[in-house]
Amino acid sequence: MKVLKNIEGEKVLSLAELVSYNEGQIISRTLVQNRHVSLTLFAFDKGEEISSHSSSGDAMVTVLDGTARITVGDSTYTVRSGQSIAMPADIPHALYAEEPFKMLLIVAFPPQVGQEVKKV
Repeated sequence: MKVLKNIEGEKVLSLAELVSYNEGQIISRTLVQNRHVSLTLFAFDKGEEISSHSSSGDAMVTVLDGTARITVGDSTYTVRSGQSIAMPADIPHALYAEEPFKMLLIVAFPPQVGQEVKKV
């Protein structure tokens, strides 16, 4: 069963090159989406934002290009290319493009009720 989508296997890739900036828009490209994990690439034009929201999973943003202002709970951070920030589950967070920026968003969801967690 193939889990990765919208990406070529067995090829060296630059994640930042897989999404393009479009004026006045946020562009996304989903790489994995299931009940356990979500991996999505985003490209934000300057001034674009995702307003405050929360998720049932722990999230991590890695900025691939540019600079973002990311609010987690009551704290605001400037996150630049090459830097990452974790956003715990159920804590409101928001993103704002200080300049055009690209990011990889990883969300890990907790096991669902009745779902067994396998130890490796």
